[in-house]
Amino acid sequence: MKIQTAIAAVMLLAAGTVLAAPEAKAPRDPEMIDIQGFQKILEQNRGKALLVNFWATWCEPCRDEYPMLNELAKQYAAKGLQVVGVSMDDDGDLILMRRFLARYKPVFPNYRKIPGAEAEFRQSVLAGWTGTMPVSVFYAKDGRQVGHFIGEKGREQYEEAIRGLLAGRGSAASLEK
Repeated sequence: MKIQTAIAAVMLLAAGTVLAAPEAKAPRDPEMIDIQGFQKILEQNRGKALLVNFWATWCEPCRDEYPMLNELAKQYAAKGLQVVGVSMDDDGDLILMRRFLARYKPVFPNYRKIPGAEAEFRQSVLAGWTGTMPVSVFYAKDGRQVGHFIGEKGREQYEEAIRGLLAGRGSAASLEK
């Protein structure tokens, strides 16, 4: 009888521990956006120097560039730079996207483009964008698009563009490369 009572007490304690343990939260999937959602992001970040990077897990240069962008976001946040990522992955790449974000633990918000209307979305972001990636678009504090990078760029090029953007020197001519 004492053994049964002891076993029951241990089981109750174990059950209480499991119930009291904080539940680990799974990371949320990035919010889905369309053209209007992207415009809302721009409005929410008005007043800040903004770098928006468009990436996908199937894009090798995007995967190579992303960790550097995360480091730059950390380095320049205190100076006023806001970085935002937009995944262009399709629904079929959702698991890869989740793993990618879990691996790199970005310090900046990420969104995912709603599949469909690809050309219209790209043109609303950057006139003439044909779909080549990665793409980074720079916005001045007043919300004006002041430049962009198409294709993978090095840290030095990003830092030069970011310093110019933060100093208010951003212009399409100085950032397009």
